[in-house]
Amino acid sequence: MPPKKIKTKTAAAALPIPQNKDKAVEAIAKIGHHQRERQRIQAGMNDELSAIRQRYEAEALPHGEAITSLTQGLEVWAAANRDTLTQGGKTKTAQLASGLLSWRLRPPSVSIRGADKVLERLKTLGLGRFIRTKEEVSKELLLAEPEVAEQIQGIAITQREDFIVQPFETALEEVA
Repeated sequence: MPPKKIKTKTAAAALPIPQNKDKAVEAIAKIGHHQRERQRIQAGMNDELSAIRQRYEAEALPHGEAITSLTQGLEVWAAANRDTLTQGGKTKTAQLASGLLSWRLRPPSVSIRGADKVLERLKTLGLGRFIRTKEEVSKELLLAEPEVAEQIQGIAITQREDFIVQPFETALEEVA
Protein backbone atom coordinates (compact mmCIF):
# COMPACT_ATOMS: atom_id res chain seq x y z
CA MET A 1 0.00 0.00 0.00
CA PRO A 2 1.54 3.36 -1.04
CA PRO A 3 2.19 5.82 1.76
CA LYS A 4 -0.36 8.58 2.23
CA LYS A 5 0.53 11.96 0.80
CA ILE A 6 0.76 14.61 3.46
CA LYS A 7 -0.67 17.94 2.39
CA THR A 8 1.28 20.97 3.53
CA LYS A 9 0.18 24.57 3.41
CA THR A 10 2.31 27.11 1.65
CA ALA A 11 3.23 30.10 3.75
CA ALA A 12 1.61 33.35 2.69
CA ALA A 13 3.87 35.71 0.78
CA ALA A 14 5.35 38.46 2.90
CA LEU A 15 4.32 41.24 0.55
CA PRO A 16 2.97 44.64 1.45
CA ILE A 17 -0.45 44.20 -0.17
CA PRO A 18 -2.60 47.36 -0.11
CA GLN A 19 -5.98 46.82 1.50
CA ASN A 20 -7.79 49.74 -0.16
CA LYS A 21 -7.46 52.43 -2.83
CA ASP A 22 -5.79 54.94 -0.49
CA LYS A 23 -3.13 52.38 0.43
CA ALA A 24 -2.61 51.60 -3.28
CA VAL A 25 -2.06 55.31 -4.00
CA GLU A 26 0.40 55.43 -1.12
CA ALA A 27 2.25 52.34 -2.44
CA ILE A 28 2.64 53.92 -5.90
CA ALA A 29 4.00 57.10 -4.29
CA LYS A 30 6.52 55.02 -2.30
CA ILE A 31 7.62 53.22 -5.49
CA GLY A 32 8.21 56.62 -7.10
CA HIS A 33 10.25 57.74 -4.08
CA HIS A 34 12.40 54.60 -4.16
CA GLN A 35 12.91 54.88 -7.94
CA ARG A 36 14.11 58.48 -7.58
CA GLU A 37 16.45 57.56 -4.72
CA ARG A 38 17.88 54.70 -6.77
CA GLN A 39 18.40 57.09 -9.70
CA ARG A 40 20.23 59.56 -7.42
CA ILE A 41 22.50 56.79 -6.17
CA GLN A 42 23.14 55.61 -9.73
CA ALA A 43 23.92 59.17 -10.88
CA GLY A 44 26.42 59.54 -8.02
CA MET A 45 28.02 56.23 -8.93
CA ASN A 46 28.29 57.26 -12.59
CA ASP A 47 29.85 60.60 -11.63
CA GLU A 48 32.49 58.81 -9.55
CA LEU A 49 33.11 56.18 -12.22
CA SER A 50 33.51 58.88 -14.85
CA ALA A 51 36.11 60.70 -12.77
CA ILE A 52 37.97 57.45 -12.08
CA ARG A 53 37.88 56.44 -15.76
CA GLN A 54 39.22 59.85 -16.86
CA ARG A 55 42.05 59.67 -14.31
CA TYR A 56 43.15 56.19 -15.40
CA GLU A 57 42.75 56.92 -19.11
CA ALA A 58 44.98 60.00 -18.73
CA GLU A 59 47.50 57.89 -16.81
CA ALA A 60 47.45 55.13 -19.47
CA LEU A 61 47.58 57.47 -22.52
CA PRO A 62 51.39 57.87 -22.71
CA HIS A 63 51.79 54.08 -22.45
CA GLY A 64 49.36 53.52 -25.33
CA GLU A 65 51.19 56.08 -27.45
CA ALA A 66 54.55 54.43 -26.64
CA ILE A 67 53.17 50.99 -27.57
CA THR A 68 51.89 52.31 -30.91
CA SER A 69 55.18 54.04 -31.71
CA LEU A 70 57.34 51.05 -30.73
CA THR A 71 55.08 48.64 -32.67
CA GLN A 72 55.27 50.77 -35.82
CA GLY A 73 59.07 50.96 -35.51
CA LEU A 74 59.31 47.20 -35.03
CA GLU A 75 57.10 46.66 -38.08
CA VAL A 76 59.45 48.73 -40.25
CA TRP A 77 62.54 46.89 -38.90
CA ALA A 78 60.87 43.46 -39.24
CA ALA A 79 59.81 44.19 -42.83
CA ALA A 80 63.39 45.07 -43.74
CA ASN A 81 64.67 41.89 -42.06
CA ARG A 82 61.73 39.57 -42.80
CA ASP A 83 63.69 37.14 -44.96
CA THR A 84 66.23 36.54 -42.19
CA LEU A 85 63.61 36.47 -39.41
CA THR A 86 61.39 33.94 -41.23
CA GLN A 87 64.29 31.77 -42.50
CA GLY A 88 63.60 32.68 -46.09
CA GLY A 89 59.80 32.58 -45.67
CA LYS A 90 59.70 29.11 -44.05
CA THR A 91 57.96 30.44 -40.93
CA LYS A 92 55.51 33.19 -40.18
CA THR A 93 56.82 33.78 -36.67
CA ALA A 94 60.17 35.04 -35.44
CA GLN A 95 61.17 34.33 -31.86
CA LEU A 96 63.37 36.94 -30.25
CA ALA A 97 64.73 36.96 -26.69
CA SER A 98 61.91 39.18 -25.39
CA GLY A 99 58.98 38.00 -27.50
CA LEU A 100 57.53 36.98 -30.84
CA LEU A 101 57.00 38.80 -34.11
CA SER A 102 54.52 37.25 -36.50
CA TRP A 103 52.75 37.90 -39.75
CA ARG A 104 49.23 36.58 -40.25
CA LEU A 105 46.97 36.85 -43.29
CA ARG A 106 43.40 37.69 -42.40
CA PRO A 107 40.63 35.76 -44.15
CA PRO A 108 39.52 37.39 -47.41
CA SER A 109 36.57 39.75 -47.12
CA VAL A 110 34.22 41.30 -49.64
CA SER A 111 33.16 44.92 -49.53
CA ILE A 112 30.35 46.21 -51.71
CA ARG A 113 29.71 49.84 -52.52
CA GLY A 114 26.44 50.70 -54.22
CA ALA A 115 24.72 47.38 -53.60
CA ASP A 116 21.77 48.20 -55.87
CA LYS A 117 24.02 48.84 -58.88
CA VAL A 118 26.11 45.74 -58.14
CA LEU A 119 22.93 43.61 -58.05
CA GLU A 120 21.85 45.13 -61.36
CA ARG A 121 25.26 44.38 -62.95
CA LEU A 122 25.24 40.79 -61.68
CA LYS A 123 21.81 40.25 -63.23
CA THR A 124 22.76 41.76 -66.60
CA LEU A 125 25.97 39.72 -66.72
CA GLY A 126 24.05 36.51 -66.02
CA LEU A 127 25.75 36.00 -62.66
CA GLY A 128 22.62 35.39 -60.63
CA ARG A 129 24.38 32.66 -58.66
CA PHE A 130 26.02 35.46 -56.65
CA ILE A 131 22.63 36.81 -55.57
CA ARG A 132 21.08 35.40 -52.41
CA THR A 133 17.32 35.06 -52.04
CA LYS A 134 16.14 34.68 -48.47
CA GLU A 135 12.84 32.98 -47.69
CA GLU A 136 11.28 33.44 -44.29
CA VAL A 137 7.85 33.41 -42.67
CA SER A 138 6.23 36.85 -42.48
CA LYS A 139 5.18 37.27 -38.87
CA GLU A 140 3.54 40.60 -39.69
CA LEU A 141 1.17 39.00 -42.20
CA LEU A 142 0.39 36.15 -39.78
CA LEU A 143 -0.56 38.68 -37.10
CA ALA A 144 -2.77 40.45 -39.63
CA GLU A 145 -4.69 37.20 -40.26
CA PRO A 146 -4.65 35.31 -36.94
CA GLU A 147 -7.62 33.08 -37.83
CA VAL A 148 -5.68 31.63 -40.77
CA ALA A 149 -2.37 31.49 -38.91
CA GLU A 150 -3.77 29.47 -35.99
CA GLN A 151 -4.86 26.71 -38.39
CA ILE A 152 -1.26 26.06 -39.45
CA GLN A 153 0.62 23.50 -37.37
CA GLY A 154 3.73 24.98 -35.76
CA ILE A 155 2.36 28.51 -35.51
CA ALA A 156 0.99 29.93 -32.30
CA ILE A 157 -0.02 33.51 -31.66
CA THR A 158 0.41 34.49 -28.05
CA GLN A 159 -0.07 37.68 -26.12
CA ARG A 160 1.03 38.53 -22.60
CA GLU A 161 -0.10 41.21 -20.23
CA ASP A 162 2.46 43.11 -18.17
CA PHE A 163 1.63 44.88 -14.93
CA ILE A 164 3.25 48.31 -14.86
CA VAL A 165 3.46 50.82 -12.04
CA GLN A 166 4.38 54.30 -13.21
CA PRO A 167 4.51 56.96 -10.51
CA PHE A 168 3.86 60.53 -11.61
CA GLU A 169 6.88 62.80 -11.84
CA THR A 170 7.42 66.45 -12.46
CA ALA A 171 10.64 67.75 -13.94
CA LEU A 172 12.34 70.83 -12.58
CA GLU A 173 13.01 73.60 -15.05
CA GLU A 174 16.63 74.04 -15.96
CA VAL A 175 18.15 77.47 -15.63
CA ALA A 176 19.98 78.45 -18.81
